[in-house]
Amino acid sequence: MNKRQFWVPLAAAVAIIAVDQIVKALVVAHIPEGRISFRIFGDFIWIVHARNMGAAFSLGASSAPLLRVLFFIVFPTVVLIGVMVYYVRGRGLTSLLRWAMGLVLGGGIGNLIDRIFRPEGVVDFISVNMYGLFGMERFATFNVADSAITIGEILLVIGLLIAEFRKPRPVASTHEGGKDQE
Repeated sequence: MNKRQFWVPLAAAVAIIAVDQIVKALVVAHIPEGRISFRIFGDFIWIVHARNMGAAFSLGASSAPLLRVLFFIVFPTVVLIGVMVYYVRGRGLTSLLRWAMGLVLGGGIGNLIDRIFRPEGVVDFISVNMYGLFGMERFATFNVADSAITIGEILLVIGLLIAEFRKPRPVASTHEGGKDQE
């Protein structure tokens, strides 16, 4: 692996963190919470200021504060440290897996910053019309960090599947009945 393959996904993670935090700061500064600021493609995409005290789809938002700290700050911090250690020490990681981990790191750190420094919750601002698909009128409001995490997770699954299919397979035994003949 060359230095570029190692550093570029990490630079992308830093860029994701920066863009995520800058856009969130602009949303907080210019859009009142709960208000739709822009509509794109009619009613398809809204730029709106929303807060999320929980995880994806507001899971755990009404949990006790100590549980929220454990599940939304401590646990993600440990996972992100683990991902970073694996990224640095992982020998034979493909470029696709490094990109996947870079996206997850950038998005995870972006949301973690909100959870630590924004007691009102993670800033979300993209709302997409689902037109009743899966019984949903609108998809859960999300942000740049959420998008990076989701894309990173999809790439991680694809990368792991590719690695699994490329593994050499053991040759089947040619012995009849599985026993040696004498």
